[in-house]
Amino acid sequence: MTSRYDILFEPMKIGPVTAKNRFYQVPHCNGGGYRDPSAVAAMRRTKSEGGWGVIFTEQVEIHHSSEIAPFIELHLWDDDDIPMLAKMADAMHSHGALAGIELAYSGINGPNLYTKEVPLAVSPGPILTFTSDPVNARALDKSEIADVRRWYVNAAKRAKTAGYDLICLYGAHGFGIIQHFLSRATNQRTDEYGGSLENRSRFMRELVEDIKNAVGDSMGITLRLSLEEAIDEHSFTNTELREVIEMHRDLPDLWDLAHGSWEDCSGTSRFKEEAAQQNLVSGIKALTDKPIVGVGRFTSPDAMVKQITSGTLDFIGAARPSIADPFLPNKIKEGRFDDIRECIGCNICVTGDMTMSISRCTQNPSFMEEWRKGWHPEKMKPNRSDSKVLIVGAGPAGLESARALGLRGYQVTLAEATDHLGGRVHLERALPNLSAWGRVADYRVGQIQKMANLEVYLQSSLDADQVLDFGFAHVCLATGSSWRRDGVGRAHLRPIPIDAAMPLFTPDDIMAGKLPQGHVVLFDDDHYYMGGVIAERLVAAGCSVTLVTPAAYVSDWTRNTLEQGFIHQRLAALGINIELNRLVTRIDRNRLTTACSYTGDTKEITANAAVLVTSRLGHDELWHALKAREGEWAAHGVQSVKLIGDAAAPAPIAWATYAGHRYANELDEDDIGDALPFRREIAQLSGDVH
Repeated sequence: MTSRYDILFEPMKIGPVTAKNRFYQVPHCNGGGYRDPSAVAAMRRTKSEGGWGVIFTEQVEIHHSSEIAPFIELHLWDDDDIPMLAKMADAMHSHGALAGIELAYSGINGPNLYTKEVPLAVSPGPILTFTSDPVNARALDKSEIADVRRWYVNAAKRAKTAGYDLICLYGAHGFGIIQHFLSRATNQRTDEYGGSLENRSRFMRELVEDIKNAVGDSMGITLRLSLEEAIDEHSFTNTELREVIEMHRDLPDLWDLAHGSWEDCSGTSRFKEEAAQQNLVSGIKALTDKPIVGVGRFTSPDAMVKQITSGTLDFIGAARPSIADPFLPNKIKEGRFDDIRECIGCNICVTGDMTMSISRCTQNPSFMEEWRKGWHPEKMKPNRSDSKVLIVGAGPAGLESARALGLRGYQVTLAEATDHLGGRVHLERALPNLSAWGRVADYRVGQIQKMANLEVYLQSSLDADQVLDFGFAHVCLATGSSWRRDGVGRAHLRPIPIDAAMPLFTPDDIMAGKLPQGHVVLFDDDHYYMGGVIAERLVAAGCSVTLVTPAAYVSDWTRNTLEQGFIHQRLAALGINIELNRLVTRIDRNRLTTACSYTGDTKEITANAAVLVTSRLGHDELWHALKAREGEWAAHGVQSVKLIGDAAAPAPIAWATYAGHRYANELDEDDIGDALPFRREIAQLSGDVH
């Protein structure tokens, strides 16, 4: 039978190669890079198994004269890098996907902290990095421009040797030298590579022609360009992009279009809707005979179809949705829409790259654990006993452990003290612009409801006597956490003086509908999203708000999720007074005392109420009560009691779903003692060691 989604599964040519469908996993980082190549390869293999037609690496540095340490990306500096990249290509091919490699020369974005080479850029200037490295780049002369072209060709030939089908030349997000040539903001040259748009696109044209001459008979060549830059009045505009494409309509085998900055392109769901780049890409397809791929955090099959039928895109580009559900294409093809794990747009995946650590996904805890732990996003190993499991608490950790244990075949009972499932997600999804986060609960509840071996009991608060009397072999405590009311956080490791006469609130109070009135001082010592969204909620309730934080940035840690700037803009637009580098040291009736984070200088702020967003405490009372009676466990048939998720150590939601998945995977497994619970890549010593 035909389906309206069949159009998504049509084979599509990209130059000399053909993709089996329109699902195109665009390049994305993962925190693994050259340090964890086997983990990266296994992650890409899973996407091939999940039905993606095109799968790309992340950014691959082509030459040692331009690298972005401390960020851990892939290299293709010489032949020694070929084996790890060949392993990834083989993984991509494993279920019929085309293997793509994104080649990049970072130019003014490459500080060369590892190689210690002098950075080379289109025009001289300070290195533009997230870490504001105090380094300047020297301008390329014409012979060095020819060198860069040759280095690209060398990398392309190595990519062909490694088995890749597609090459993406990176010129988007501000990270690729192609964009630096195209933009008047970064190109101040007065020779034939600067000035007019034709001149500024010369390097791009020469580069594509060079690579096509070298490998274009067997590899598709794609160009990833910025839809629009937003630096200053000299930025590369959407109008210029359209002129470039029309001017070079047949130059690459495919146009890959993305926003000009990573922050804009990968905006979180708080600030960007699905298909957010629609207006910027609409109409471009008419300017070229080559296919176009674009992104927009596409999670809805209907939205994907509309992109094709409206003549906007030829391929559905996805990074984050492919992380949240590597099997997205197969589930659409099979009509299993309820089984799709939709991306929530939280950008926890991005933080892996930004913190130079292995990436996580809130929705898909198996992401980057396919090789390290042997986890699979759709398959669980069968149970090793007929033991029954009691899970106490139905937040993200409890729901995920229940879902995964149910798949393993265990008989599971899930007990929740409240009248709803989802825990903190149920509450936080009602905060400003966090509705998409509810998908964490929705997906898991939907999966659980299909399982005959899983029972759910609401309004079932349990004590130690009840847990022991039930006689479950295994007990998992996922009892969540609460926000502290005493001011303890990073700035204060001990409670601060608080006058009981001052109305005091925490995020838990706000989410429960208890709202202050008048002027409110919010002390944010958490530094993630909660302080900002609570401030928004207070303004919506009619309060005037002063946000005090000891950090130099509002919601400081969200720089890792690429949304810190958007948060500050929104809070400022709402009229919220922001006081940076200050901490609340005392709360009295009608006033709070604040101090400079550096000098200690104090001042007072009058207020009608205070809101503390500092830190959380796990609900571990039941755990301690059961541990105190561990000698009684065997008599009641209890073999294990485990504390997981926020109850053990409060953290972002991704940590909770990971904890639930890990518990389910390791239940009834052999004790590994002091051995590492994951595999890792070990470097081989090379040459003489002195």
